Amino acid sequence: MTGRILIDLFMTLDGVAQGPGGTDEDPSGGFEFSGWQAGYPSSGMGETVSQGMQRLDALLLGRRTYDIFASYWPHHTEGPSEEIGRLFDRVPKYVASRNPDIALAWQNSHRVGDDLAAEIAELRAQHDEVHVIGSIDFVHSLLAGGLFDELNLWVYPILLGTGKKVFDDGAMPSVLRLLEPPAVDDSGVMLLRYGRTGRVPEVGTFED
Repeated sequence: MTGRILIDLFMTLDGVAQGPGGTDEDPSGGFEFSGWQAGYPSSGMGETVSQGMQRLDALLLGRRTYDIFASYWPHHTEGPSEEIGRLFDRVPKYVASRNPDIALAWQNSHRVGDDLAAEIAELRAQHDEVHVIGSIDFVHSLLAGGLFDELNLWVYPILLGTGKKVFDDGAMPSVLRLLEPPAVDDSGVMLLRYGRTGRVPEVGTFED
């Protein structure tokens, strides 16, 4: 069975996925709202995030997200509440970078990026479920190449009006299908899970 590539993103209602987790996560381009997710706590989505992580057996990350994870998760692996930390520490971590000399100190970390399509095919052959978390710049490359199987979006009822958006002008034209009914918590955060169909949008004219 061929493994799957899953993209997991927190985004605003106007599609911004830049820097949700902390004020210094991604202020590039003069972005003033890095850390916006912390300012709108979600009451019920933590469990859905944890459940979605249980099946992953590899991480595929952009360099910025990898550095953030590597500075945090190896130090959060003890105790009953650190299940995700132990998981991330244990599984292979693949880091997208064109720099062959990057230092990847976190255990079981490997560079990819010389031939992304071929390397994605290798990851599918080696793993059952590879998750791409955050990494919006890298996600743009995956969307442009159609190099994913499932897109999981946690949509917050926030409008920022600026910032890096999930879908830029380079995304491959695609028809997606909703995999399950949307899940919504009490704070209005919605989880949307989409899968690829292999189809492209068709055009036509409405006629009487």
